[in-house]
Amino acid sequence: MVIKRIGILTSGGDAPGMNAAIRAVVRTALHYRLKVFGIRYGYQGLVDGDLIELDRGTVANIIQRGGTILGTARSQAFETRKGMARAKKIVDCFGLDALVVIGGDGTMRGAQAFMKRYGVKIIGLPGTIDNDLYGTDFTIGFDTAVNNALDAVDQIRDTASSLERLFFIEVMGRKAGFIGLAVALAGGAEEVLIPETKTSIPELIKKLNENIKKGKKSNIVIVSEGDEAGNAFTIARKVRQVLNEDYRVAVLGYIQRGGKPSANDRILASKLGNAAVEAIRKGIFGCMVGEVDRKIVYTPFKQTYTKRKKINKGIYRIIRILSE
Repeated sequence: MVIKRIGILTSGGDAPGMNAAIRAVVRTALHYRLKVFGIRYGYQGLVDGDLIELDRGTVANIIQRGGTILGTARSQAFETRKGMARAKKIVDCFGLDALVVIGGDGTMRGAQAFMKRYGVKIIGLPGTIDNDLYGTDFTIGFDTAVNNALDAVDQIRDTASSLERLFFIEVMGRKAGFIGLAVALAGGAEEVLIPETKTSIPELIKKLNENIKKGKKSNIVIVSEGDEAGNAFTIARKVRQVLNEDYRVAVLGYIQRGGKPSANDRILASKLGNAAVEAIRKGIFGCMVGEVDRKIVYTPFKQTYTKRKKINKGIYRIIRILSE
């Protein structure tokens, strides 16, 4: 089958670098004389038939912009048989020969289901700040999220040192500790709590107490939002019950998603966007395009969300050593 028209959408949470990926897909497709249609607001736009044709001008000057020009949403309608059937009609109506979907595990699950039920040709790109998709060393948006969080940690460190207080800083990541680990190492945190390791409040209290006795003026604990011991407020209160020290909690939240994508995210998004179109031309579908050891790889959709991406325990060990 000759591919002539492709659709592209961004789904789930937005991630810095999505626009760079859109740009790369569109311009690579146009290079090969393919028509590209942007699907607005993710799978919901496919259900509603909310599509626009994209050209070079449409994607001009967007590589440096955060968010996504196509908009993004989570679609309950697409999860139903009726909604998915409607989406298939839209694909046929616009004559789309293939789809490029950019997002996290929910996006890949949706692609797998759509492909399996209706045989739609789909290829995915990893767009999520959480970096939790199996099949790529880094996801689009992760590096920017880490840098955004790090900027906040650096500023909080100034206050923590001046007031000699404990700070518990909560970062995003859902059930994955990749952001927490990276921010803790780069920010010189005294401790990091992540979902992949068991949190011992007594051990945390012991370490913080030792730091205070050593004369440390600031103690920063990075808490991943999905930690099994609870959120940053819960953990801080547990520590305060034993260690009678003044503390503050900072939940960084959505500031981690916003802003201009970093150089690393722009480069990764551009490489993967280009690779997605090249894969389509080769007839490669049903998988996510990622980068492992600086090489382009293709991982079946189902593996991206059923296989557990492991954290680097070496980084966790380094943080512990350097915080002594």
